[in-house]
Amino acid sequence: MRPGLGGEGRRPRAILPSQVAGSWPRHGGQEVLSEAMRSVVSMISLVAVHGYRSIRDLVLPLGRVTVITGANGSGKTNLYRSLRLLAGIAHGRLIGSLAAEGGLSQVLWAGPEQITSAMRTGQVPIQGTGTRTGPISLGLGVLADDLGYLVDLGLPQAGPESTIFFRDPEIKREQVFVPPVLRPAGTLVDRRWSKVRARENGRWAELETRLPPRESIIDEVADRATTPELVALRRTMSSWRFYDGLRTDPASPARRPCVATRTDVLADDAHDLAAAVATILESAWSAPFQEAVARALDGAHVGVEEGGDGSLHLAVNQTGLLRPLGAPELSDGTLRFIMLAAALLSPQPPELLVLNEPETSLHPSVMPALAELVAESALRSQVVLVSHDRHLVDVLTGGHGSEPVDDGLPESGAVPGVVHHELVRDTGQTTLAGQGLIGAARWAWGTRKRW
Repeated sequence: MRPGLGGEGRRPRAILPSQVAGSWPRHGGQEVLSEAMRSVVSMISLVAVHGYRSIRDLVLPLGRVTVITGANGSGKTNLYRSLRLLAGIAHGRLIGSLAAEGGLSQVLWAGPEQITSAMRTGQVPIQGTGTRTGPISLGLGVLADDLGYLVDLGLPQAGPESTIFFRDPEIKREQVFVPPVLRPAGTLVDRRWSKVRARENGRWAELETRLPPRESIIDEVADRATTPELVALRRTMSSWRFYDGLRTDPASPARRPCVATRTDVLADDAHDLAAAVATILESAWSAPFQEAVARALDGAHVGVEEGGDGSLHLAVNQTGLLRPLGAPELSDGTLRFIMLAAALLSPQPPELLVLNEPETSLHPSVMPALAELVAESALRSQVVLVSHDRHLVDVLTGGHGSEPVDDGLPESGAVPGVVHHELVRDTGQTTLAGQGLIGAARWAWGTRKRW
């Protein structure tokens, strides 16, 4: 076995991110950095969810870094899963993902169609009316700097007598529009059932393509010549990255050796952790990675070694130990932090990175180092953290609660551009704490009316 990247026999060459195209200096140049962040990294300003389990209607503004907290049962997991469904549209996985969750009937809003004032005050029990006044619908939407998108899903018209798949959801409507809100004059692409039309020189032009109910316009109709808006959406949404299955138990995939191949993106189960770390150690992000690990783990240093069979495995040098420890020997917290560092400092950053409960197994003393990692990642990606840990929130916000911090480099432990949302349950539905009708972000779902 020979020493590998980052081992004692070969310290990684320190390369500043400013030496690589598309990166920014880590220290100094605050005005240049803030301008680069605004002009190079596109922003998603909000996401909208309608009719998903405990989420009846939720519009969530996003910042450069968004931290989402809430008590158990407040709807954090439902929000996270709805974001994954939205991202799956760009990969053609939306219907399959819904089927894996038990079908549309298992993910729809679980409360009554209408919540009356008497229900809110407790004068009458929360109950359904027996008859529906609106269609069964699951809505997902996203608003970026220059484009908005929504998809409306429902049940098929066919009954059980005509097909065994009558519970399969189908796409009823998709629309791409000019921000800030959906309106007829600002709609660029409009899909109703199988028909699709797009604006061309100010006029509607119906496309010849007829879409099956399972396929999205983003996956099937995107074309640089006729629908460049869909190409932009597909590129943005297909880059979104999610991590919620980073296991640290003895059978964790991250504790096993992996194939020696360049790995710019850590897998969602971290089975290729050693390869991902080796790739980072050969990139401009080697120094930030090692600095973060050393700060969090009492001066530890991460290396990667190659086995006799060509596989790669971690070799972590810790203060006071005479030999490096492999992944099977690492504590849960040490392994988790290395996985988070590999995810946040990927040489191929996503446009949106979503981490679900990253603080699991981490000691509170590690939170400042995790916040610094988030700040480093936020220079290149938009970051969403779903968390239970109030200490992590305080570190990320610098003690400012939900008040955003001015763009720039981190000061006093705060991450720049952070927004904090707390989810609460109101009459069974997931809402944002402290947000009334006046302060709510604007969003319009439109209707299924045919054209």
